[in-house]
Amino acid sequence: MDTRYSRQLLFHPIGRSGQEKLLQSRVAIVGMGALGTVLSNHMVRAGVGFVRLIDRDFVEPSNLQRQMLYDEADAAQHLPKAIAAHAKLSKINSEVTIEPIVADLSFYNAEELLRDVDLVLDATDNFQVRYLVNDVCVKHGIPWVYGGAVSATGTFTAIRPGMTPCLRCLFPEAPNPGEMPTCDTAGVIGPIIHIVASYQATEAFKLLVGATDALNPNLEHFEIWQNRHTQIKVANARRSDCPTCGKHEFTFLQPETQDGQAVSLCGRDTVQISPGASAKLDLDALAERLAPLGKIEQNKFLLRFHVDSYTLVAFPDGRVLVQGTDEISVARSLHAKYIGA
Repeated sequence: MDTRYSRQLLFHPIGRSGQEKLLQSRVAIVGMGALGTVLSNHMVRAGVGFVRLIDRDFVEPSNLQRQMLYDEADAAQHLPKAIAAHAKLSKINSEVTIEPIVADLSFYNAEELLRDVDLVLDATDNFQVRYLVNDVCVKHGIPWVYGGAVSATGTFTAIRPGMTPCLRCLFPEAPNPGEMPTCDTAGVIGPIIHIVASYQATEAFKLLVGATDALNPNLEHFEIWQNRHTQIKVANARRSDCPTCGKHEFTFLQPETQDGQAVSLCGRDTVQISPGASAKLDLDALAERLAPLGKIEQNKFLLRFHVDSYTLVAFPDGRVLVQGTDEISVARSLHAKYIGA
């Protein structure tokens, strides 16, 4: 420990006792895109003992500009981001237990994947998943750090259930689809990713070593191209009528739709169709069936089927991404035609 973490040990607010706490800590990172790659890199290099990587997506060439753990070979092989990140991070610190989870975080699995950790780090790109994380963390008393970045702007805040406002205190309703810019519509520059994720990681270290007096009590907002930084004081923003932390109504942990829900991924020209909890896909059998109908690309993690102007990406857990449309009706039709009900 003295050699690997020597500079961290010299930092008095962490020191030896703090480093020992980090080594015993368990962290889950939700989303292994841009923020997730920076966050996981910080956690693993700092010696956090257990890091769970949760992501539903695979590496594409457009990711490489800002998602620091991935390379061209990962994109060429269409590796799931959690798997590719695990491969890189395992070479950085073999003493850390890294658990890659290729899955879409939903009400089916959120509690199972998040309730056994000391801290959750948000690296997602949509409010629905963040509200889900918020529900789990408030229900089980787990601190988490919210973060978001797009274009040249970024935001973060640390949330401690019962002590600070929760996400729904701060944002009672999610923005409507298309209201907020995304990386796919407004672009993003790499530095804002590193700034936001590094602030998130710093708050994470404070929480894990017990330095709660040093936590940032604000919702921080940055715009680094025009050089603007805003601190929004939220320490007293807890709401007694908040559905989550006030009334303990964990709406996002309740199934609101039937199995097989579909959602358009904003800005990506992609619809994700999610199955029920017990659904599975035999990728080998599916490849054999679809091979006469179009081009197949397959590895042990996913299958890509190209037909006409569309690509269907199937995962063993039953999820399918329909690329080439943002219309749910079209995606459902293609799913029914080629994958089956």
